[in-house]
Amino acid sequence: LAGEDFSLGVVGDQLMESFLSIIDELTAQIEELEEMIEETAASLEETQLLMTIPGVSFYSSLLITSEIGEIDRFNEANQVVSYAGLDPVVRESGDSRTEGSISKRGSGDLRWILVQCVQTAVHRCNDPYLGRFYARLKQRKNHQIAIVATARKLLVSIFHMLEREEVYDPPEVSA
Repeated sequence: LAGEDFSLGVVGDQLMESFLSIIDELTAQIEELEEMIEETAASLEETQLLMTIPGVSFYSSLLITSEIGEIDRFNEANQVVSYAGLDPVVRESGDSRTEGSISKRGSGDLRWILVQCVQTAVHRCNDPYLGRFYARLKQRKNHQIAIVATARKLLVSIFHMLEREEVYDPPEVSA
């Protein structure tokens, strides 16, 4: 069949042509919207700061800033971590105290995008700071626990970056 002309008949050919035209039109609209989103991200100071983090794209930075809102609402990093639902659930009874899984009380979208950014930073961008932290945890914990803990660390860094209006500058990573 390779190299041969294939016809669906007159009606089928018209339908195929119509579908291809619709696909072309939708593709053009998507490209236009992506360009608008990119321009919006480039025009905001917060998103420009966040895009200095390896693994954080213009889309990710916009979602993070829209989910967090004004950083001045939070007095310390633990508050934004709790807001995102990345804080551990603590169970206490008498003298015993157990820290369990994350609370998931906050924004699911914020947790999701942070995890995606960490996956990209650790596995594709090879960010030495987050990568080293993840690798250390991965030796003791499973992949998902290590990724979520690294997402929490990223969120703390984001809090300090936005609070101080600084670009991403992780501490030196020694071998």
